Amino acid sequence: MNTPEFEVLLSEAEIKKRVAELGAEISNHYSQDKSRHIVVIGVLKGSFIFLADLVRRLTIECEIEFIEVASYGAGTKSSGQIKLLRDIAVPLEDEDVLVVEDIVDTGHTLYYLLEHLQRSHRPRSVAICALLDKPSRRLRDIKAQFVGFTIEDRFVVGYGLDYNNRFREKKDIVVYKES
Repeated sequence: MNTPEFEVLLSEAEIKKRVAELGAEISNHYSQDKSRHIVVIGVLKGSFIFLADLVRRLTIECEIEFIEVASYGAGTKSSGQIKLLRDIAVPLEDEDVLVVEDIVDTGHTLYYLLEHLQRSHRPRSVAICALLDKPSRRLRDIKAQFVGFTIEDRFVVGYGLDYNNRFREKKDIVVYKES
């Protein structure tokens, strides 16, 4: 196996600051009706670190659930084939749902998830919060309502994002390069 090289794209401090801002934006958006709460759905595995930091910055009541899908396999490009590995275990009908994703790339995964949630769970509303948005690769008409950072078409790991299930533990978001 080649030794990878990493170039810091977003530092831990930059990420922490933006996650706090996103928490405030989301809380403000949903705080109009004090009697309602949101169901925050983390897309496993990539979003788990971002989701944990984000929900601790919310000032509104939320319930946390997870859904797991696969689209990358062992490569650096999405296969376009989405597999649902783990579905939501609680009723979502008439709930306000916030889907938390690590990165919006081609849009295939989120398109699949939104269709699945609407068809199978019938929530009142669904919004998307993505840590990273890579619009240059978009193949589906998907737009996140809350975006941490917009980045160029580079393969990144760290802060939950991975390459073949490795490098999620990095505190920065780094560009992955095989040497």
